[in-house]
Amino acid sequence: MTLTASQLDAYLARIKIDRPVSLDLHGLSSLHRAHLMTFTFEALDAFMGWPSSLTPASAFAKMVEGKRGGWCYEMNGLFGAALDALGFRVTRLCGGVNREILGDIAIGNHLTLRVDIDRPYLAEVGVADAIVEPVPLGIGPISQRGFDFSIMSTEDGWLRFNNHVHGIAHSFDFRIDYSDEAAMAAMHAWLMRDPGSPFTNALAVLRHTADGYVALQNDRLRNVMPNSVSEHRITSADHLADTLETVFDLEIPQPGHVWDKIRAISRDQAA
Repeated sequence: MTLTASQLDAYLARIKIDRPVSLDLHGLSSLHRAHLMTFTFEALDAFMGWPSSLTPASAFAKMVEGKRGGWCYEMNGLFGAALDALGFRVTRLCGGVNREILGDIAIGNHLTLRVDIDRPYLAEVGVADAIVEPVPLGIGPISQRGFDFSIMSTEDGWLRFNNHVHGIAHSFDFRIDYSDEAAMAAMHAWLMRDPGSPFTNALAVLRHTADGYVALQNDRLRNVMPNSVSEHRITSADHLADTLETVFDLEIPQPGHVWDKIRAISRDQAA
């Protein structure tokens, strides 16, 4: 899955990266950080029941031509397609967020990327609140911007990326050579529609900042830095619309309808 030449030019312009892009760790790291500082993680399509697709072409139309973000399938999908078009060696890996808790039923609920340069690297722009630059694909601790992560081996032969202490997703499991597009398509459909999906029952929007990130979960807005977390409440439809536009750089159709669903969920939880 790749981008056309014109799509690649538009993508690079959107993330403000000039050619030439070096096909080395420096080039990959620059692209990785620029992607995360440009695009917001958001699962509004699942929350609102709006159409969504697994294809990078669909993610391109939504995120580059439109003013939207995306979730893991779109964030990592678009990024991987752009890397492939540039000439990087990219492998789409089938992962499982919180597999340590959910078991193998989680396999396919996450797309991550392996990029081979001088060695394999984990490129991950789809977890939302994790690494901002690629990391060597190996066992050990990771520290970026004061946040601590790690990659460890599981007893059954998978690798587990452990998120930092404030992370919404605690971990995801993957294998360095395991890609299963059918499993991801099936989980994408389930996450989009099933009442048991965490994304149909809660709004999730996250965006990286210079020294941390800001996260919106339903009406809770958190600013997270390595040593501090502050929280505020969204109080109205207008407040939500302004937050989505000014904090998350998103243009969302009918934000009032999003607020109506948030309030309905709050009422159901209080009942």
